[in-house]
Amino acid sequence: MNTYYTQENHGPFQLIDIGRLDLEEGGVLEHCELAVSTHGQLNEAKDNAILVPTWYSGTSKIMEQVYIGPGRALDPAKYFIIVVNQIGSGLSVSPHNTTGAQAGPNFPRVRIGDDVRAQHRLLTRHFGIQRLALVTGGSMGAQQTYEWAVRHPDMVERAAPIAGTACNTEHDFLFTETLVEAITTDPGFQEGRYRSSADVAAGLKRHAKLWTVMGWSTEFFRGGRHRVLGFESMQAFVDGFMTGYFAPMDPNNLLCMAWKWQRGDISRHTNGDKAAALGRIRARTYVMPIATDMFFPPSDCQAEQQLIPNSEFRPIASFDGHLALFGTDADAIAQIDLCLKELLAEPAPALD
Repeated sequence: MNTYYTQENHGPFQLIDIGRLDLEEGGVLEHCELAVSTHGQLNEAKDNAILVPTWYSGTSKIMEQVYIGPGRALDPAKYFIIVVNQIGSGLSVSPHNTTGAQAGPNFPRVRIGDDVRAQHRLLTRHFGIQRLALVTGGSMGAQQTYEWAVRHPDMVERAAPIAGTACNTEHDFLFTETLVEAITTDPGFQEGRYRSSADVAAGLKRHAKLWTVMGWSTEFFRGGRHRVLGFESMQAFVDGFMTGYFAPMDPNNLLCMAWKWQRGDISRHTNGDKAAALGRIRARTYVMPIATDMFFPPSDCQAEQQLIPNSEFRPIASFDGHLALFGTDADAIAQIDLCLKELLAEPAPALD
């Protein structure tokens, strides 16, 4: 058993079984169990709900630590904030915690759309929520935010995709492939039938190095930002921070998430027509890339924003690249918080 994915490390969260989920790729999850963290109280009108989906490798814990709190945009005193750990995250149903024929490398293919359909069932049937004041998330959370806004335009009042795109690019697909190969080429991986994450330590370290190169930014390296984070050398940063972060994670979980990250594409709803898909969005939308992000550069995000009605382009200034999402740059987090406060202060559009 992998002890990384526990209440002690990532709680508190509640496990909620939403039942059988038929997947877009043809597979089935007979018991789709979602790990859910909630903050605040749902009001009587059930109109103060905010949904926060998680990103690659991240869990509800980092959202709680970095983005949620009194006086913040995501304030539990005002809103009922629901953080749903994506399928494959290690907390919700995932390769490593599934038994029987679907365990480990036999876990079925999951798409971003499957996450959103599962979340929709959770919100409507378990919580009785029919309208969301806001959907927001970073990276893969942004992919899910876009999927929500396109798939359920009559339910999402406001949307804030942060550091992510609605349609994954060929560049990002290829880079993610190198992340996958770093793991799968490790002899200890054994086609996903390893005994523990330690058997794939070399592959996970290569994975962490690739994230170091692309997850931060050239400005991060040039400015010696690793020293600000408490590491005397870049090697110490790679070993202590980046490898230390990924080493305990289950490789099959990471591969599950990487596969759907690569294939995030809202134009699947409109026969490949991205403009038509984004044109469906009725939510008041702020598109919020990080200025130095090499995964989802601002130019890619702005090209999509220009296709979204009633939207604004709100880039976040930071030298920390994509991984500013981790909360390493307090000013970047303050900018995100301010944008979310302004978005929540705007009147909700008429969706009926």
